[in-house]
Amino acid sequence: MTQFVDECGLNVRGGDGGAGCVSFRREAHVAKGGPNGGDGGDGGSVWLVADHNVASLIAFKDHPHRRAGNGAHGQGKRRHGAAGDDAVVRVPVGTSVKDQGGELLADLAADGVRWLAAAGGQGGQGNSRFSTHQNRAPAFAEQGEAGEQRWLRLELKLLADVALIGFPNAGKSTLISRISAARPKIADYPFTTLEPNLGVVRTDDDLEMVVADIPGLIAGASDGRGLGHRFLRHTERARVMVVLVDLASVEESSPAEQQRVLLEELSAYRPELLERPRIVVGSKADVGHLDPPPGAFCLSAVTGAGLPELVRVMADAVREARAQGSLAQGAGRSEEVVVHRPIPEGIRVERADDGAYVVVGRAAERTVALSDINAPGAWEFARRRLEKLGVDRALARAGIKSGDTARIGAFEFEYHDGDEFYSEGVTS
Repeated sequence: MTQFVDECGLNVRGGDGGAGCVSFRREAHVAKGGPNGGDGGDGGSVWLVADHNVASLIAFKDHPHRRAGNGAHGQGKRRHGAAGDDAVVRVPVGTSVKDQGGELLADLAADGVRWLAAAGGQGGQGNSRFSTHQNRAPAFAEQGEAGEQRWLRLELKLLADVALIGFPNAGKSTLISRISAARPKIADYPFTTLEPNLGVVRTDDDLEMVVADIPGLIAGASDGRGLGHRFLRHTERARVMVVLVDLASVEESSPAEQQRVLLEELSAYRPELLERPRIVVGSKADVGHLDPPPGAFCLSAVTGAGLPELVRVMADAVREARAQGSLAQGAGRSEEVVVHRPIPEGIRVERADDGAYVVVGRAAERTVALSDINAPGAWEFARRRLEKLGVDRALARAGIKSGDTARIGAFEFEYHDGDEFYSEGVTS
């Protein structure tokens, strides 16, 4: 049987950009042809796409790495390199994406929603881009930018119309097996169900509703007891809650006490869950010896007594909830994508553990990413551009002194005061 996986790690890496080309025209009767190096192609990006045909995250359990294609290098005669292929990673609808620190990055709550997980690196410019009146034959080009790489945490929250909530062995699996085509594992001991099961229930008037059998909850589930957090998150998107209480509990826990504990755990996990339409059901009525809570439906999933009435009430509640658009997290609306990762702009200066001053910023890092920083005119070009970006002022504000070490990307130099503040001691 296919294993259901509802959380996993995912490593994504965008493709590297291709390098720009250093090339010059070589034609008959042309003594000194100008530069004609082409640009490198951009690297591909990694996209996560919610797909209703994907049921779980099992594809990432043993193979968590996804990488996009690299951009091709530029060539002579201004031939630009091809862009790398994007990697499209399909995940179940209802997948939440978090960083390693647990911060929510995206909520893929509708079929077809796309989210950029790792951007590809930009391709480097060829030497034809750097020709100026002062340097008509630049012997340097730009290297391609490395693609973004990081680890993500994926968590699946099932999209269901109805969530079956109850203690272990309360009869949830038997119930879903009788009202749908789902065939979960059923046995007479607690925690038979360790993963959620989905079943589609069809009524006589052609209504279809998805019912989720949530693994059994226990007291303290909202604090993580009994894998409570993993189980409870599957209730977040359900429109209607069906709370099952066991009328034949061998622990002599009264149905009213079972209901109280279950509702307390739902409230402690997410208080808004108690605002959803709720149906209380007393299960195992054929062998039950305990009194159901007031207003509860009594049924026997084994004999079928009470099942038609329960399905009718569930269908009415689902119709009303759909009409009101009450669905947690806005599932079903393509605009419901939460992104908390603004694109960094400008430059900043940080201190490394060895005391070096590190200039951080995409524009500055690309400026020194040249094929040969020591080529004639290369350093002068980079120096002027860094000054325009304000790197000298940022270093001065950070407290750098003459003789200190500074870094920009993989490029390291010795800082000097004055107009030529980093023209000496250049290393790469």
